[in-house]
Amino acid sequence: MASSAEVPLVPVTVLTGFLGSGKTTLLNHILTAKHGKKIAVIENEFGDVGIDDMLLQKNTKMQSDEEIIEMMNGCICCTVRQDLITVLSKLAKRVASGKLKLDGIVIETTGLADPAPVAQTFFVDDAVKAFARLDGIVTLIDAKHIELHLDEEKPEGAENEAVEQVAFADRILLNKTDLVPEAELPAIEERLRKLNPSATIFRCEKGQVDPKDLIGISSFDLRKTLDMDPEFLNTDGEHEHDNSVSSISIIQPGNVDLELVQKWVGQLLQEKGAQIYRMKGVLSISNADDKFVYQAVHMLFRGNFDDKWEAGEPRESKLVFIGKNLDEKELRDGFNACIDTPEVLEKRIKTLRFAMGTKVECKTGGGWVKGEVVAHMYRDEFMPPGMVAPYQVKLDSGELIWAPEDVNNLIRKG
Repeated sequence: MASSAEVPLVPVTVLTGFLGSGKTTLLNHILTAKHGKKIAVIENEFGDVGIDDMLLQKNTKMQSDEEIIEMMNGCICCTVRQDLITVLSKLAKRVASGKLKLDGIVIETTGLADPAPVAQTFFVDDAVKAFARLDGIVTLIDAKHIELHLDEEKPEGAENEAVEQVAFADRILLNKTDLVPEAELPAIEERLRKLNPSATIFRCEKGQVDPKDLIGISSFDLRKTLDMDPEFLNTDGEHEHDNSVSSISIIQPGNVDLELVQKWVGQLLQEKGAQIYRMKGVLSISNADDKFVYQAVHMLFRGNFDDKWEAGEPRESKLVFIGKNLDEKELRDGFNACIDTPEVLEKRIKTLRFAMGTKVECKTGGGWVKGEVVAHMYRDEFMPPGMVAPYQVKLDSGELIWAPEDVNNLIRKG
């Protein structure tokens, strides 16, 4: 067997960034980019349900040289750190046996992790030190919300994770710059430089950064880190989170109604958006063959239909909420009200303005046209996935059309 001196240490990139900064998007970019490197991705989520793993799976299938190793439920800088050492040890054994060749490892931390305890692992554990080296700490920044998180007041003794993540960075990726006016970016960069003058800052959108600027960069400097934090190598210190921040996970078998989910999420973000740091999920929508994947950061929401449900795959929805002072019962009750059941369908029909047989007028491309309601909650194969129309109307001409919404500017009493 070759000695450790003859075997180059595997470079490790620690990818950190506050909740919603775009770490999963960046990882997907790394997995699909043509860089020719064999990379192991170690992923950590703050919650009981792994949504990010589902979002990454299709790209690991496309690029078989990479492999995802997920570490569930907990903060990698606290309770899960021993799991990290175990995973790295397993990788080391596979590399030593010749079964696996690695050009690098990317460790994605939960958005609530302080990168310092993760970085410590590569200096205080002998087995890890013999296998891998800390290559760099890359911090992803949500340009739109970073100042909100930097300014957040924490309970006495609790760390501001956003500040810690910026301070320990070797590279800072100022992401989502398309959501911020160009004129505001220099001030944001200046604030980041005050916290960390030595880190290189890259501007980007949707995590589009050349992987060579993230992996194999040899940018971590232990001396600089010790100058900033003399207690860096002290593993006895405790990392204290803000106890008002929690994670709530929901797994619900069956389908949910798209319109009801959209109304619920819209109201939730409008009323509680400031408290919800991160919301993400994969939903099983009625009348849709594809999975509905969504993510939200505070009041910004993005969702779309993605991969198809595979044959035999259970149709179920998985959601994760991370935020401050979350009401678990309220969230569960709100989502349960969106489940597509006969009772929910009957309730929705009762809220419609027009009964079957009612004479109505519909707004069409040719103006208002008279007709009669012939069906409630109508759907056909030509509609977008998940959509159900409140009415099908038979026009006086005999043509059948449907009204997309029960609003007066589209359908009114005849």
